[in-house]
Amino acid sequence: MNSKPPSDLIAAANRAHRDTLPFEDNRDFADADRGFIGALEPGVVTGAGGKVVWDNDSYGFLAADAPDSVHPSLWRQSQLCIKQGLYEVVEGIYQVRGLDLSNISFIEGDTGVIVIDPLVSTETAAAALALYRAHRGERVVTAVIYTHSHVDHFGGVLGVTSQADVDAGRVQVLAPEGFVEHAVQENVYAGTAMTRRAAYMYGAVLARGPQGQVGCGLGQAPSLGEVALIVPTIDVRSTGETHTVDGVQIEFQMAPGTEAPAEMHFYFPQFRALCMAENATHNLHNLLTLRGALVRDPHGWAGYLTEAIDSFGDRTDVVFASHHWPTWGRENIVEYLSLQRDLYSYLHDQTLRQLNKGFTGIEIAETFQLPPALEKAWHTHGYYGSVSHNVKAVYQRYMGWFDGNPARLWQHPPEAAAPRYVEAMGGLDRVVDIARTAFESGDYRWAATLLDHAIFADEHHAAARELYADTLEQLAYGAENAVWRNFFLSGATELREGNFGTPTTTTAPTMLAQLTPEQIFDTLAINIDGPRAWDLDLTLDVTFVDLGADYRLTLRNGVLVYRRVAADPATATATVTFATKARLLAFAAGDRDSPGVEFTGDAGALGTLLGVLDRPDPNFDIITP
Repeated sequence: MNSKPPSDLIAAANRAHRDTLPFEDNRDFADADRGFIGALEPGVVTGAGGKVVWDNDSYGFLAADAPDSVHPSLWRQSQLCIKQGLYEVVEGIYQVRGLDLSNISFIEGDTGVIVIDPLVSTETAAAALALYRAHRGERVVTAVIYTHSHVDHFGGVLGVTSQADVDAGRVQVLAPEGFVEHAVQENVYAGTAMTRRAAYMYGAVLARGPQGQVGCGLGQAPSLGEVALIVPTIDVRSTGETHTVDGVQIEFQMAPGTEAPAEMHFYFPQFRALCMAENATHNLHNLLTLRGALVRDPHGWAGYLTEAIDSFGDRTDVVFASHHWPTWGRENIVEYLSLQRDLYSYLHDQTLRQLNKGFTGIEIAETFQLPPALEKAWHTHGYYGSVSHNVKAVYQRYMGWFDGNPARLWQHPPEAAAPRYVEAMGGLDRVVDIARTAFESGDYRWAATLLDHAIFADEHHAAARELYADTLEQLAYGAENAVWRNFFLSGATELREGNFGTPTTTTAPTMLAQLTPEQIFDTLAINIDGPRAWDLDLTLDVTFVDLGADYRLTLRNGVLVYRRVAADPATATATVTFATKARLLAFAAGDRDSPGVEFTGDAGALGTLLGVLDRPDPNFDIITP
């Protein structure tokens, strides 16, 4: 990318941050280094055909002092996140950090090892397990625990065990209730749009370097290998529930609807160790992640942190999580968890206080300030979530997208509004001139707003594209939040080089195989092209022989509705019998000739339904119309 250096204004601001933030507080570095045993050398993991799926060494530039092109607080966070290797948390508990976006943890049991959160990819999980075994011996994997339903906590499961070992009962898989449903929904229902936006969020195609991607605050980036899923054999359902796995007693605390819809914490009495999943990490997390998701509940999140403090604080010597480094010592743990709790409570309560005085989300976010104790703690800084977009998320959770002003109830979309704004300001060249003045004065936010209109009026206007890219770049250089930086730089990249699409996918075959029939039908319904299907009136009875289940599907008014009822050929347009659920997936993907499908009635009815499906676009435009 043809990047530009930071402006004098941004450079001065970043130097001022270096002078005013408490960089003398090095406790995080001591904690991140504590228990180090050995690193993967080199810190690179490859997959099939030699494809590099993880390269921690590409962040070697972070060993230097913070440059003017990166907020020094973000630089510090990235320096902590690149620490890579096997670490002892306490005797019997080990973590491999720095081999993916998340951590993988190993709990030594009577006969083998329990794996917590096997990373994003098969390849990185296998490399982490090999590193553990190189230092701790060839222990067999006896169980896997998924802390929650995001892909960086289960996608690499085939790197530590196999479906055959799970089926044979040699390996247990534990997860919170609702795990599979939410894991599949998030990666399938809106997965195409989320994954495209995640390419911006994580800076997937950005060059690593002082003027490029330096991490994402929660870690460095997701790995790019094989994603898989093995269905849990044990669903953990209630707080206080205990399980003994390979001789290790585990006490669980449910925390649904927090950082993930299905999430849990758990405590190991014999190790006096508490795993907080992803609900207490060394940054402010997202209440609404910029890739897209359901808005999370900060009030409930804070409540579960209070419950964890009350339940485990007096008997915990170390707290560790699925990202970042542990915290040791009872007083430190209680302070850490309490500040994390206060962070989410304050965001929730103060946003509601102000919205009830008539302020809108964008207005509240503009003036919102955390109390001094929360500003002072490094682990409350917005490296991944931000105060700004989290406040807007709280507003959205309670009030929705509309701010109550009738002029904003029925606004033109950007493609229609932009030409009107441009005309009102005197034409494209005039808009660019005004934006250039704003840019030169350091008002990058206003310049970006003007240039957004310019590009949506004429995406090919060369001067607008160039200045817009330069503007986003300066906003990136000044951002403490890593994913804001990545969004800004990704937008600049596409303005300069064109649409880079979606370089990764999480809809792996093993993920799709876990879709229930209801989720398959939901997915079909989501993809019906309504206008093309308005005039269709179809009734299909679908039978799955392997499941012993019958469903009736109706397509009317462009709406696909399903019910689980017995087949009735007399009233159906067609009856379709699939030998297996997988055969329907294959049929929908285009395999119409293989055995395992039988029709009665109108044999073309299912094809008619599938013929009005729309295909998602993984490469839709974001920064341009």
